[in-house]
Amino acid sequence: MHVMIFGCGYSGTAIAKALSGDGVRISGTTRSPDKMDLLRQNGIDAFLFDGETMEEGLRRALADVTHLVQSISPGQADPLLRLLGKDGASLLPRLKWIGYLSTVGVYGDHKGAWVNEETPCLPVSGRSKERLEAEEGWLAMGRERGLPAAVLRLSGIYGPGRNAFCNLEKGTARRLIKKDQVFNRIRVEDIGAATRFLSERGLGGIYNVTDDRPAPPQDVIVEAARLMGVEPPPEQAFETAELSPMARSFYGENKRISNAKLKATRFQFSFPNYPMSLAQLWQDGRWRG
Repeated sequence: MHVMIFGCGYSGTAIAKALSGDGVRISGTTRSPDKMDLLRQNGIDAFLFDGETMEEGLRRALADVTHLVQSISPGQADPLLRLLGKDGASLLPRLKWIGYLSTVGVYGDHKGAWVNEETPCLPVSGRSKERLEAEEGWLAMGRERGLPAAVLRLSGIYGPGRNAFCNLEKGTARRLIKKDQVFNRIRVEDIGAATRFLSERGLGGIYNVTDDRPAPPQDVIVEAARLMGVEPPPEQAFETAELSPMARSFYGENKRISNAKLKATRFQFSFPNYPMSLAQLWQDGRWRG
């Protein structure tokens, strides 16, 4: 088994840890030479990939890849799909399973209603439209090659080193109040576990990889502050808060994401809701990463 993770960052490294084991080779790409040593420290064969060209060493490594995970955001078009083009079968002759990391942003705004994998996608932002196009491209590649291709639609990712505790410690946590706004979340370790589960069973299709408990974002800050024994930041009205265009765009989408399809495969989340997950992070002492 040889796993290649394109864009082996925060989620990709969690996937590498979940899939690693006896006799499993894990490779990963980064666009930053500085990050190659970090990947190697995690037992990952590191390759540089800038999304524009594929150097010879990476091409050679693809020859025996059995499991491909694509985590790079698409930009104008998915860089890997574009480079593989019609040569995908010859570059990846041993491929058995494809995993594509997408986002629940492809659903767009549903006014707080529940959505599942059958809900029509109405993406609002350009980046979500690009994700949807990339999803379709990877699913098409799976069909063309007779391989299972799984699209993992991820909600807000957090875990060790990226969480409300870190934001409170740095003084960057904000308690923004927007009426009826909710978000789902997902612990990064559950992304790794879900990827392993789907790949081991050769499952393809679209899956929401998200927790059980959509909740107002300010509630997460309050709970983290309670666990830390500190005062939460003061409430701020969303309408008058200074936000980047990207941050404001997130609040323009309101929906509750169902994970029932993934659960129906008998996958079990280790961190199904934010209160127990935050408590575990705090008690474990690994919240700083």
